[in-house]
Amino acid sequence: MSTLTRLSVTPVTAKLGAVISGIDLEQGVSDEQAAEIRAALLVRRVVFFRDQHLGRDGHEAFAAKFGTVTRAHPVLPSVADRPNVLELDGTKASGRADNWHTDVTYLQRPPLGAVLRAVTLPAHGGDTVWADTAGAYADLPDPLRALADVSWAVHTNMFDDVRGAGATAYERLPMAEEARIETEHPLVRVHPETGERSLLLGVFARRIVGLSTAQSAAVLALLQEYVVRPENCVRWSWRPGDVAFWDNRATQHYAVYDYAGHARSMERITLAGDVSVSIDGRTSVPRWPPPSPSDSLG
Repeated sequence: MSTLTRLSVTPVTAKLGAVISGIDLEQGVSDEQAAEIRAALLVRRVVFFRDQHLGRDGHEAFAAKFGTVTRAHPVLPSVADRPNVLELDGTKASGRADNWHTDVTYLQRPPLGAVLRAVTLPAHGGDTVWADTAGAYADLPDPLRALADVSWAVHTNMFDDVRGAGATAYERLPMAEEARIETEHPLVRVHPETGERSLLLGVFARRIVGLSTAQSAAVLALLQEYVVRPENCVRWSWRPGDVAFWDNRATQHYAVYDYAGHARSMERITLAGDVSVSIDGRTSVPRWPPPSPSDSLG
């Protein structure tokens, strides 16, 4: 660890998560500090900063140290006059991500990562849980790994009515057909920086190419079980001023909705990512709409 920046990286669990201290994010991050943070992120998947006082300017400046900041969301509106900031207001269905997901995987280029800061927290509850999708892949028994290695899935932001009352609030949001976005991704993607293999699943993965709806659901559920095993997860209890930065290429996350009737507001900034690459070198294929070079998220 650099003696110049004096950052401290303390693991939260043996496999996942770390608290980084010894830095005031609002005061800016040096190139040396950014390199240390990125190195910790690649190993620990998600890193946390306590007792910060980030405003929106500082939030954007911090995120920009690690890549190209994207627009807030491909479908949902941004904060007024802040096109790169997404507000997650837990009092609204659109602000609750109470499902296991990797962010916006229906894009051909899902985000590299995201930086989330706590704005308003409930007195109790409102934790976020992250899961290690690379660790999940490593845990697969050989027959399941062989199946995953050659399989592809369609990721979409459109949800059919068969989910019904059992769907989460987010999944029941009305979505106009013209807002549909779909991409075929490999079930196993290769991390562009570490070379690790991870499972690319989550709520937006709707069906496996070549399998029926029922078969797809069974296989996806079976693989997802390995992702969300407690041994692959870290649960973060938010405090005022907390900031989280996660690698969207090797994690899923779930915002626990156990604070009904209380306020919970977070703000998120995402970073432009790469096209997913399979273990045999093939790249993700956009299904709808055709890709646009001007799309800042893809």
